[in-house]
This record gives sequence, structure tokens and C-alpha cells, in this order.
Amino acid sequence: MHYPLTIRDFLDRAAHVYPDRTAVVDEPDQPAASLGELTYRDLDRLARAQAAHLDRLDVPVGARVAVVSQNSARLLTSFFGVSGWGRVLVPVNFRLSRPEIEYIVAHSGASVVYADPSCAAVLDGLDVKHKFVLGEDETLFLPDTEPLPWSLADENATATINYTSGTTARPKGVQLTHRNLWLNATVFGLHTTITDRDVYLHTLPMFHANGWGMPYIVTGLGGRHIVLRQVDGTEILRRVEQHGVTFMCAAPAVVNAVLDAAPHWHGEIPGRDRVRVICAGAPPPTRTIERIHAELGWEFIQIYGLTETSPLVTVNRQRAEWDGLPPEERARRLGRAGVPALGVRVELDTDGEVLTASNHNLDGYWEQPEETEKAQAGGWFHTGDGGHLDDEGYLAITDRKKDVIISGGENVSSIEVEDALTSHPAVREVAVIGTPDEKWGELVTALVVADPAVSAVDLIAHCRTRLAGYKCPKRVEFVDALPRTATGKLQKFKLREPFWAGHERQVN
Repeated sequence: MHYPLTIRDFLDRAAHVYPDRTAVVDEPDQPAASLGELTYRDLDRLARAQAAHLDRLDVPVGARVAVVSQNSARLLTSFFGVSGWGRVLVPVNFRLSRPEIEYIVAHSGASVVYADPSCAAVLDGLDVKHKFVLGEDETLFLPDTEPLPWSLADENATATINYTSGTTARPKGVQLTHRNLWLNATVFGLHTTITDRDVYLHTLPMFHANGWGMPYIVTGLGGRHIVLRQVDGTEILRRVEQHGVTFMCAAPAVVNAVLDAAPHWHGEIPGRDRVRVICAGAPPPTRTIERIHAELGWEFIQIYGLTETSPLVTVNRQRAEWDGLPPEERARRLGRAGVPALGVRVELDTDGEVLTASNHNLDGYWEQPEETEKAQAGGWFHTGDGGHLDDEGYLAITDRKKDVIISGGENVSSIEVEDALTSHPAVREVAVIGTPDEKWGELVTALVVADPAVSAVDLIAHCRTRLAGYKCPKRVEFVDALPRTATGKLQKFKLREPFWAGHERQVN
């Protein structure tokens, strides 16, 4: 017997097993948008009401429905109210500029757009049939209205289209199926030991790779969702204390915000020996991993993945064999991307590019068949990341392939140099790029945000204690800030532009 895996399974189970349990604590500081506290019975009713609203609009199965919103209970509802009845959810990064949002809505062909009240202005420029402000028109979520059934539920149907951050070009729409999302969420939950006792803090934007699958698995296992609309280190600590938070997902920048806030906290750091923080987005410096354990008492778990892989590819969680190691060595081991998650295969091609095959990999890029064929050549997804597998079978990401610096004929990983520089206590942020040089071909150049007391000579000398001489930066420039995308990724192509102006290509 074959029974289709759809994301409705997660909410259906929660409503059946935990109907009266608190499901969501919405953002309390936004009365226009907040739904307060909802039980799983409430969440199920809201999702059904949203699906019924789309029925009344004659929005067919397979139609795209975009949501432009900060983290909120209504956005969480839409993961089920849209996709759960066969439509395709397009969660849009609310931090994008108006032209970028207009492009995504137009490219996806969305016929309905919901916007959070804080994003309502963006609706004015959108050429779509139906536009609504969440929380202002309550007919969107009429209670006790039953939607039409999705009579031909299909696990291979597209459930979401998630647009990549577009660090080098126009964003691409990543089509993820119900099967992709169901298996990613379930495998993620296994590796991070999520249970019905967990309280999850949404420090990660829900629009970003569908919150890595947490809206699904936390719901399916009856955990509690704590909504956070805006990242702030002190506020994260306050929510951990107030709600008994047990885990969160975060980019390194979010972890750093908590570490910066911790010395000013009024008492003992909340969540010690209870909170686990799942980190991805960039390889965090070894020093940061050490500090999470030493200063916060939180468990650090590293994952590696991409929007195209739903996102889970590898997991790195402390093993019993490492318990007796010195803290720095444990942190170094945890700094690797990890080992393949259950059901995932990882290989490196002859150029060192990371390839992966799993049930989590995208169905395709929306209306870009050539890009899809290129990315999935040979039955593997080509990540565009360079890496290596060590003698323990752990994957380490060495660079985006385009970010490898070739200096004097030697390959230099910018990430490795960045890790060395960030281990200096005066360094706040750093980006390492290759700049043109007649002698070396490319010069290892560091752009650094740091305390004013430190000098370039100090930083180069510090790197020499950790790296081979040819890897150390030959040039250090101090800057006030580094350009990032709305999801926190460094935009190195912007940093390279002034150095490579007048060159036909950006490699030597």
C-alpha cells in the first residue's frame, strides 16, 4: 500500500494528539499582527479557514500563493493552510527591496499575495488578482469554515517555491515537493532529537528554506512555537528564560548577538545545559563554538545545507568519543560541516565540488529547465561549494568554488583565513577575497571590521601563528561594515568589484 506523504500530516497529527496544548505564542509586541496564544486546535481551524478562503477565491490546486511577512503565527498557519490543500506556498523574504519582491511575485506567477501589516506598502506595486493584509481582513481566517478536500493528494506535487538569496544573479525559484519537505523535516527531527517537550524559538526567519523544516516537525511532534519577529541578543535570552526555550536555529551572526548580550544579562544565563542551538549559513569560527559552550552553556550543533536540499545535507553533533577532549579540540571538530544525514549521500567531484543525492533535493528550478538540468547533472545536486572529506568521513566546506583564491599557484580557502582572523579578540567581522596582483596572480586580501586599537601588522602576525605563510593575508583593509544579503550571507562579489574594475575577469 502506498500512502502519500504530505505536509498536512504534521498538523493533522498535532490536532489529533495535542488539541488543547499551546501550539504558538505569537509576537506580543505587535498587536496589529499578533494572534496571541493558539492551541493546536486553533491552529488547525485557522489553516482550514485559510484554505476555505482560497476556495472562495477560486484559487485552484497548484496555484501559487505568496506571503510577505516577518515571523508570525499567520505565516506559520500558511505553511499548512496553503500547501496542505494543494496550493503552492511562496514565502517571500520581507527584507528584500520592492523591485526584488515584485520580481519574485511575477516570476512565480502568484495569483494571491498576503502581506504582514508591516509590509503592507509593498502590495501597491504588485500586479496580482488578490492582495490582502494579514490581520486587517479577518474574513481570510473565518472560524469553523471547512475547505474543499484535496482529492488527489500527491507527495510529488510542489508544496513550496523558495527563492534563493541571489548573491550573484537574479534569484531562482526552488521547487520543493511534499515528499522533499516531509522527509527533510522528519530526518532533521531525528538528528536533533525533537520531542513534544521541546519549546522552539523562531530566531530563524520562517521564509528562509521554510525555517529549515521546523514549522513542520515541531508541529507534528507537538512542540511549542515561540515567535520572534526581530533578532536581538538580549530579547533572545529573555524569551529563553520566559518560555523555557530548549532549542533554536541560527546563523553565526545571531549566535554572536547572543554572545554579545550575555555579559550584560542580569543574572545566570538562562537555558544552561538545556538549550541546543543549530547553526548553519556559514562555517562559524572555532572560537565562537567554544564560547557558546563556555559562556552560555548551550549545546552547539552544526548542519550544512542549501535551499535546494530542503536544506539538510550533513549534521555535526558532539559524539560520546569527544567528551574527554579539550574544549578547543571539541570546537574544532564541531566546526566541520558534518557527516551525511540519514538517507543522504555526499561525494566530491574531481574539482572538489560537493555533490549530494537525497530525497530532500529540489524537484527543479521554477520555469528554468536549463538551470535544473545543469544543477542535477548525473543524478547529483551540484552545490557549488568546495570541500573535502577528512579521515573520519566528515565534510569540511573550504569555499564557494568561485571564492577560492589562487595565490602563487597555491589554492587558499578564504574561509580558513577568515576563521584565523576571527579568532583574534579584536575582530568583529571579516571577509577574505582575492585581489589582482602582478607577482602573485591573486593577493589574499582581508576586509576587516575590528576594534580601532588593532593594526594590520597585528592581524597578519596573529594569522602566522595559525596558518601557513602563503595563506596569511598580504593586505588588510579596515572597513565599517560588510555587505550582506537579507539572509545574512556575505556578498563577496560587491567587495571584489572595486579591486577588479577594468579587468575582463575576476581571476588571475
